[in-house]
Amino acid sequence: MGETVGQGTKTLSQLGLRARDGRDLDVTGLSLDSRTVKPGHLFAALPGSAVHGAEFIPYALRMGAIAVLTDRAGAEMAASALSGWDGAVVVAEDARAALAGAAALWFEAQPEHVVAVTGTSGKTSVASFTRQIWQHLGRKAISLGTMGVQGDYQAKLAHTTPDPLTLHRILSEAAAAGVTHAAMEASSHGLDQRRLDGVRVEAGAFTNFSQDHLDYHAGFDEYFAAKALLFNHILEDGAAAVINIDGDRGRQMLDIASDRGLAVTTVGITDNAMLRILGQRYDATGQDLRFSLMGQPHMVRLPLIGGFQAENVLAAVGLALAAGDSADAVLRALPELHTVRGRMQLVAQRENGATVFVDYAHKPGAVVAALQSLRPHVMGRIVCVIGAGGDRDRGKRPLMGEAARQFADVVIVTDDNPRTEDPAAIRAAVVEGAGPEATEVADRAEAILRGVDALVPGDALLICGKGHETGQIIGNDVYPFDDAEQASVAVAALDGKI
Repeated sequence: MGETVGQGTKTLSQLGLRARDGRDLDVTGLSLDSRTVKPGHLFAALPGSAVHGAEFIPYALRMGAIAVLTDRAGAEMAASALSGWDGAVVVAEDARAALAGAAALWFEAQPEHVVAVTGTSGKTSVASFTRQIWQHLGRKAISLGTMGVQGDYQAKLAHTTPDPLTLHRILSEAAAAGVTHAAMEASSHGLDQRRLDGVRVEAGAFTNFSQDHLDYHAGFDEYFAAKALLFNHILEDGAAAVINIDGDRGRQMLDIASDRGLAVTTVGITDNAMLRILGQRYDATGQDLRFSLMGQPHMVRLPLIGGFQAENVLAAVGLALAAGDSADAVLRALPELHTVRGRMQLVAQRENGATVFVDYAHKPGAVVAALQSLRPHVMGRIVCVIGAGGDRDRGKRPLMGEAARQFADVVIVTDDNPRTEDPAAIRAAVVEGAGPEATEVADRAEAILRGVDALVPGDALLICGKGHETGQIIGNDVYPFDDAEQASVAVAALDGKI
């Protein structure tokens, strides 16, 4: 929905904007939401997926807006409201880009080093790992994305890549708090809607590409083109690019980055990758990774579950190197990395050595990926606690149960966030895919307790669905519930520690 910002006064020209009548008025703030407009503000009326912001221009004028930024369509829609108004109208070919540029000029400051990562999956982990590397090296650093703003300055975010007013405000406030390094997720929505425009990004990373967000993008090519904007639009000539080249789309992104003249570092298992995975050895709590950096072999212990995490770690290494840190210093930080909360997170371990993990997997493909990535770490059985959310895609429920049946040894079906649906009906749909051998336990806490109780030496429990969430939605109410906490309590109780 956007926010309002006020920070002194700037003229339209100081914000990189020009009114239709040429007047250079003073602006006292920027607003994306007409309800937050104050006298003297510029109101940005942007095109949206459902409605055009121009519909709210009359209200913004009544609230005291002194300037309106919109596109041609918006100006035509609000022509009657703007007729005879004595404020300034700025009509931009790309109003989103114009707002982002204005936001950058309004706030001015950002951390000295900013990097961004895009791709279908892995963005959150790469941004977090990059931030952790910097913090280990003594830098004041943050990561921005799905988990909010974390690190040496913290804030909540409504979107993976926030609107430009929010983004530039946060970067400015972080810089004022002494933050010098920032790693941010660049979603396809954020790139397509020009939310990152105006951010000075010195390095960008590409992780991978697969089907996602086709409810927003018209097809795979449009989705990929949105990702590519990081490299052919946001990054300046000569900036750094870290590209995972495993897969055709990785090669395609490499060509885009190379054609731009970016300083490219390649990642992958491919023979000529500059950061190349040479081998991985798994155990119950992590993995040993052998890799090469510019042809020189290295070994490192990673306390991370899942083979895919090696690629994420090396992408973070590439970004940290691009930001100016030495290879020796960066590599020393790797054993200290920890997973993102709720993403293949080791939350408890029984006295018999069995492990318990929590993961955010709440789609069939994600359940498959989580169980497959866990398998090499487990000598015994995998027990899976799984459910499905209410008031969401009903077709995925049996598919999630089927994924658990195929890739886990023991399946316990329970409630996730039933919301306003009948929980029993949701469980029944999951059980349909999970098969007759699955156990149905309505109460999620009891399901987790049973899963922990089933563990013998060499086993592992994977609790799917809610990940980092700390509440369970039943009806229209949210009740405190944390999978990690429940698992820890269950382990402590069954092992006689409480």
